[in-house]
Amino acid sequence: MIVLGIETTCDETAAAVVERSEDGRGKILSNIVLSQVSEHAAFGGVVPEIAARAHVEALDLIITRALTDAGRTVDDLDGIAAAAGPGLIGGVIVGLTTAKAIAMVKRKPLVAINHLEAHALTARLTDATPFPYCLFLGSGGHTQIVAVLGVGKYVRLGTTMDDAIGEAFDKTAKLLGLGYPGGPQVEKEAVRGNPARFALPRPMQGRKDADFSLSGLKTALRIEAEKVAPLSDQDVADLCASFQQAVVDVVADRLRAGLRIFRSQYGAPSALVAAGGVAANQAIRKVVQRLAFEVGTVLVAPPLELCTDNGAMIAWAGAERLALGIMDNLEAAPRARWPLDEIAASKAPPKTSAWK
Repeated sequence: MIVLGIETTCDETAAAVVERSEDGRGKILSNIVLSQVSEHAAFGGVVPEIAARAHVEALDLIITRALTDAGRTVDDLDGIAAAAGPGLIGGVIVGLTTAKAIAMVKRKPLVAINHLEAHALTARLTDATPFPYCLFLGSGGHTQIVAVLGVGKYVRLGTTMDDAIGEAFDKTAKLLGLGYPGGPQVEKEAVRGNPARFALPRPMQGRKDADFSLSGLKTALRIEAEKVAPLSDQDVADLCASFQQAVVDVVADRLRAGLRIFRSQYGAPSALVAAGGVAANQAIRKVVQRLAFEVGTVLVAPPLELCTDNGAMIAWAGAERLALGIMDNLEAAPRARWPLDEIAASKAPPKTSAWK
């Protein structure tokens, strides 16, 4: 099964071609990602209107390149998958509409993919991870602990009550005058800083649930920065190190709680999976590795290029769903919000479909 995947939910324009073999293993034939970092850097964050326009300008060429690199044509495809949300609605519309047009003209099955489900299933593309497993998803827009029980079968064990981890990193970088994207800049500064200099809180620590809260930590950082202003280079480094250490401690505590809940409800997980851009942070990745060891399971962390937004994960999620006979019609709607645990596990093929 060969599937084209399209991803346009935020500030990456991406397309990929993925092959799924009969035994369920995956192979990436191409994976093209065009970042919009330079377009948004001056604003310190993603501007939705700019992102949507950039997707319109680039997507056709990105899809063409993905097919060319894979050595395939549209006629070779067994399905078209596109991220239908959650995300910036303008960008989502661009990708999903393009996928619908290809599916309609070429009479190919269409699969509208939840962006979070794509992250959740990436471990099966890279490592053939068996169900059930525990997913820690951390990105600029999402922070969740999820029990992944099967394709379309997800139980959210914990989530953030306010800011996502990546969002908190980006806002910290903006507060301290660092560049965009903020996460890598904060991590870089933290390397030369003293993580014990500033006493920052560890929100939600010790609670039995697995939820997160990061807005208070961000506020505490701002207060500490105001106390020592004007900031020297070392002040900035120490603030970044103290902030990152607080986040690492929070992740360890919250993920430990999530794993306890998982084991009590579903038994031992086959793996602890780390996905999303936050998984690229080496300090966070180390603590997740330690927790996997503590509970006697393995850590599955896809390559960094598959942790951030990409078309391969969308194509793979589409292949997984198509293998179960799950597909969508041309009425599939783009969604700015789409909780992972609201995805239907299965459904009958629609009557008004792109391939009938």
